Amino acid sequence: MRILSIHNSYQIRGGEDESRESEERLLRDKGHQVDIYEENNDRVADLSAVHVALKTVWSQESYQIVQRTLRQSHTDLIHVQNFFPLISPSVYYAAQKEGVPVVQTLRNYRLLCPNGLFFRDGQVCEDCLGKFIPYPSVMHACYRQNRGATATTAMMLTVHRLLKTWFNQVNLFISLSEFARQKFIEAGFPADKIVVKPNFVHPDPGVGEGRGNYGLYVGRLSTEKGLDVLLDAWERLSFKVPLKIVGNGPLEDQVIEATKRLPQVEWLGRRPMPEVHELMGRAMFLVFPSKWYETFWSCCSGGFCERHTGDCRTVGCDRRVGQP
Repeated sequence: MRILSIHNSYQIRGGEDESRESEERLLRDKGHQVDIYEENNDRVADLSAVHVALKTVWSQESYQIVQRTLRQSHTDLIHVQNFFPLISPSVYYAAQKEGVPVVQTLRNYRLLCPNGLFFRDGQVCEDCLGKFIPYPSVMHACYRQNRGATATTAMMLTVHRLLKTWFNQVNLFISLSEFARQKFIEAGFPADKIVVKPNFVHPDPGVGEGRGNYGLYVGRLSTEKGLDVLLDAWERLSFKVPLKIVGNGPLEDQVIEATKRLPQVEWLGRRPMPEVHELMGRAMFLVFPSKWYETFWSCCSGGFCERHTGDCRTVGCDRRVGQP
């Protein structure tokens, strides 16, 4: 099979980029041909605000690139990893015009929430869930704390809801967990077009021995990831547990300051994945302090919460049958 993988990468590399590359490696190892069309948000600085806004809603450049690529090669499928903001949903239309089916992986909640997180002012927010025009996001400047950029994102969502893009131009959606899948169904997406395919690691680094005598956090250094909660917890611990933090992001200064107060906390910055896997293998435990709805998590307990489907039977979970 020949697949065109489409991805708009962020300025700060994150889990979406790692996951997408793992998938491309796995497909190639299984004998498939994977072509890549990629944009990078570094280009945004070279474009005017108006140009970025127009490209976010409809990028004619991306449409033409994808159409030309499909006409020059016998592509069986396009897989859109992330189209926001420079690629746009125009690539769906290019693919459908050439008769090539479209798969979209839902790596965040961008199609439901302009900031993609369901998170505002330090807590979960679903104000835009189910609203045809996501106006609350504009009121609160949810995307990058910029009302203009948020309005552009809200406009993109509204235009493509009017065009029924998500329903008519995408053949299949991939969700990373059942929880995230249910959020899209709650918003009106057809359940029969959303399948669950969890994230994975490829190649398999093997099982570690956990003898490193430290805890480990790996991820973006940001509020929704719970870095403030993590650092506050480590400051309150009555016994000194070594903590290693891997990653970068907007809270880097806060993490650096914490390492000065707390000698047991070490910030390693960004590390290549083989080194991250080695650190994970040696760690006594991993820490996941996220406060937003991580798309690859099923539930706080690791299952999928009974309050949603009735499937979870996790011992000790406070959301079992009969519990609020």
